[in-house]
Amino acid sequence: MTSPAQRVSRIANQTYHHATRVINGQPWWQHLPEDFASWRDRFDLDTTARLMVDGTAKVDFALRTGLATLAGLFAIPTTLRPGLVALDRDNRAFYQRIAAAGDPHAFYQRPQRGVTMKRHEPGLLDYRPPTGHVDVLSFDSAFEPVNPALRPHYSRFTRNRTAWAEHWQHGDKPRSTLIVIHGFTADPYWINSRFLALPWFYKLGYDILLVTLPFHGRRQEKTSPYSGHGWFSHGFCHMNETMAHAIHDIRVFMDYLEDNGVPQMGVTGISLGGYTSALLASVEDRLRCAIPNVPVVSIMDIVLEWFPASWIARIGMKLGDISVQEARASVAVQSALSFRPAIAHERLMLIAGAGDRFAPPKHTHLLWEHWKRCRLHWFPGNHLIHLDQGRYLRAMRSFMRHVKFLP
Repeated sequence: MTSPAQRVSRIANQTYHHATRVINGQPWWQHLPEDFASWRDRFDLDTTARLMVDGTAKVDFALRTGLATLAGLFAIPTTLRPGLVALDRDNRAFYQRIAAAGDPHAFYQRPQRGVTMKRHEPGLLDYRPPTGHVDVLSFDSAFEPVNPALRPHYSRFTRNRTAWAEHWQHGDKPRSTLIVIHGFTADPYWINSRFLALPWFYKLGYDILLVTLPFHGRRQEKTSPYSGHGWFSHGFCHMNETMAHAIHDIRVFMDYLEDNGVPQMGVTGISLGGYTSALLASVEDRLRCAIPNVPVVSIMDIVLEWFPASWIARIGMKLGDISVQEARASVAVQSALSFRPAIAHERLMLIAGAGDRFAPPKHTHLLWEHWKRCRLHWFPGNHLIHLDQGRYLRAMRSFMRHVKFLP
């Protein structure tokens, strides 16, 4: 199944396709084929593009195995603790019911306004615009887990209670602001500003807000072995509440922007940030547009595909006595597939790499179908090597102008 809207950037007739629609009913976790994690992605490519895609895919496989090994080794002592396995077993039905109801506001509740925002100096490596200024913002997050049973466990992570973001402002007046959400472990502002070409968007006239996800950067505990460790290392229920926390804090920053006269807000994010930005688009109707970049949509299927983390997941499922469908349902509350988008599909765009094996193209394809075949741009690279990035940046600019998200 192909469409002119989903083209690889280098040659126009290179398309990704499946013979039939992948999900034919709701709830999606029951209709997604059980072996989805093992599906291979298929593109129609010419020789040059095939070499580019296959070459970058091999790089991703090697890097993915290393990251999965690192994450798995540090996740084993916590994820498979009997207490956490029991906590997940006793509480997974709470999250399954909310996901099955299909109402995102039952889980992602609007935060209270009037939060006190603190300002700090940016880091030495952070972007310094030729005009305007940069502030690092923080506030004490009032988030509490939606499920009361998780509150004693979640409250132990004290550094995670402070939310952080970096704000680039032209300073002449409140401007349309692009909210940017980083990927797993990749929280430094200077990395994201360069990798995602954010100075280019700033020069176009947009202000920029780079948020820090829970358990990353300054939000990780002092004993955390790496940034982001706390996100995936405490069971399914903890992961759900972490996503609720992320959405809560981003909406507080959105309130702050709105209260300071920002006329429009859009969101983009990469990898885990793409996953989060897609979910934010299911919750926030204030967004003028949403552009997830190399997103994931079924976190359970990613874990089941990433060797050797897949072993840990299957051991956990066996200990918890749950099937693949039940495991998906347990974390479905954090997937954009579980909810209708809060903004029109004409204001949604997806960017993905044909050689991506961290967030395989089949995940983007699921979201593309769920979002009524919104605009989609494939590039001939992988998760970290974004070949032809200039083309998708120009495609983003064109799309943002088309939906009237103007600087």
